[in-house]
Amino acid sequence: MSNLYTGLPLLADRAMRSRCAERLLRLRERLAPLRAKRSDSSLLLATWNIRDFGAHRFAEPRLPESIYYLAEIASCFDLIALQEVNRDLSEFEQLVAVLGDGWDYILTDATEGVSGNGERMAFLFDRAKVRFRHIAGEIVLPSGQLVVADAERPAVQPDRPATIPAAGQQFARTPFLVAFQAGWFRFNLCTVHIYYGKESGPELKRRIAEIRALVDFFARRQDAEGRLASSLQEAENYILLGDFNVVSPEHDTMAALKRKGFVVPDQIDARNVAARDHFYDQIAVRAVDPRFRVLDGGVVDLFTDVFTDADLPVYEHLVPTRPRNRTALRRYQDWRTWQLSDHEPLWVQVQTDFSDTYLKEVLATER
Repeated sequence: MSNLYTGLPLLADRAMRSRCAERLLRLRERLAPLRAKRSDSSLLLATWNIRDFGAHRFAEPRLPESIYYLAEIASCFDLIALQEVNRDLSEFEQLVAVLGDGWDYILTDATEGVSGNGERMAFLFDRAKVRFRHIAGEIVLPSGQLVVADAERPAVQPDRPATIPAAGQQFARTPFLVAFQAGWFRFNLCTVHIYYGKESGPELKRRIAEIRALVDFFARRQDAEGRLASSLQEAENYILLGDFNVVSPEHDTMAALKRKGFVVPDQIDARNVAARDHFYDQIAVRAVDPRFRVLDGGVVDLFTDVFTDADLPVYEHLVPTRPRNRTALRRYQDWRTWQLSDHEPLWVQVQTDFSDTYLKEVLATER
């Protein structure tokens, strides 16, 4: 289904109307091979941290054209997890309006507390491809599985009390789990935005501890469910995705994610995706269904067709003049991340049609 561009002629700025239409055509041409992967037999699943989506804490609201570009990219997928959706849903609702009536969404409430930044978790999905199985919940760790136990609590720093985890620490931003089905494939999908803090010391330890606690929690749950399931096909498959703030493929943050049987598909492994220059966003799978298969994966570059370096003269009057020790181009490059994002969408294509396998199994039992 095509996006709804009917609001485009209503934009007050004539130059923006023309520019947006031209950029959308260019963007659609580049994304056509990705969009062509959408099929009845597979699911295009993505994760995307859209920077400060709706909060406007450090920048002006997005330009109307930016919403169209965000929607054009999002519409390439069947199901997309969004992070940094904020308390104010105006920009998110504009995005959904451009996507059209065929799309639905599930949101959490805004996270309270200093570390939570008032953020929401969101799932956007094409109703023609994805079914919500009416199970959803924010993950609260039980006693004994907390992010930081009493014995591990770092020393309090009076100058930065909000960054130090208290005894019985839960996640800074509560992970969100939803049960979906696409075709034959049933799965539990959990989106996260892991605490960042600093690159070393107690705050890095807290980041690693959050990832470990999350992975351990779902491994225990899946193993317990597996013991009750009558077959592997009925057992639940788990996919964790979102902004894990992973430092590098060799770092302890990645080791924490890959423990307990969770696997990052080869198609999006950092060693196989040359375009990636940071590793914060990840997709990790613990599938028990033997029919599960990842077909493809990758990232979407944001600034090849829109808000390019060559567009600096177009937007320069909107770019803040500070900090003055940066070049105009560098300030523009930072500004455009508040228009789109400082994270690229990361995606995988998952097989969802198990018809042939099922029919062969039926035939085998009849012989």
